[in-house]
Amino acid sequence: MLICQKFKNAQRKKQIMKNNNTAFYFHPAGWPFIALFAGVTLLLSFIGGAAFFVGLVLTAWCFYFFRNPARVTPVRSGLLVSPADGRVIAIQDVVPDAEFGLGDAPRTRISIFLNVFNVHVNRIPADGTVIARRYRPGKFFNASLDKASVDNERMGLTIKLEGDHPHAGETIGVVQIAGLIARRILCDAQEEQIVKAGERFGIIRFGSRTDIYLPLGVNPLVFVGQSTLGGETVLADFSSTEVARQGEVRP
Repeated sequence: MLICQKFKNAQRKKQIMKNNNTAFYFHPAGWPFIALFAGVTLLLSFIGGAAFFVGLVLTAWCFYFFRNPARVTPVRSGLLVSPADGRVIAIQDVVPDAEFGLGDAPRTRISIFLNVFNVHVNRIPADGTVIARRYRPGKFFNASLDKASVDNERMGLTIKLEGDHPHAGETIGVVQIAGLIARRILCDAQEEQIVKAGERFGIIRFGSRTDIYLPLGVNPLVFVGQSTLGGETVLADFSSTEVARQGEVRP
């Protein structure tokens, strides 16, 4: 038993070291862009001057944009964590689109806006099983606008919740939404896949928005204007009866 535990600990340590490797710190979707920017910058180095400096800045920004850091996710059953880094721009009660299969009753929707300096890797918000995966092409309005949730290109996942909490067996929706600059949504999660809170499931390239639909009767524990970290910030607690929180800007 002790030998088995030591083996598991060694494997876990090896995996952590692997994830901390520089190559794994950047999302695979970014390497073609990083290579392109670096190649152009190399060519500009023969010209020199301002053009080369601009190339260096853009290459550095490309590395920065596609960073893919590890996160420490709270694992207590019933916690809903943020699917993305960014800023909460809206918390509204809305009827989800029928394609998500979330019913026709209004649900609380938390909208998180990601600017071009945020980490754009998306993470699973809660333990469960993906029961629907719906992609819809659309427009590319500024993702901070209300109409972005309706009109913009998007990928939506419906997740059936699991765990030891009152809302086990119910569903949530998490939606990746393209923005004004973002033109590419990548989603690795598939239907019938079992997922865990905090796991990576996709990325949106270059400025976007993520919406999450809470189960009926669940109050958010974040507020408009608050910053979030994907896989770490707790958005809601399925076992809590706390009323929706309020916040204010303090110097």
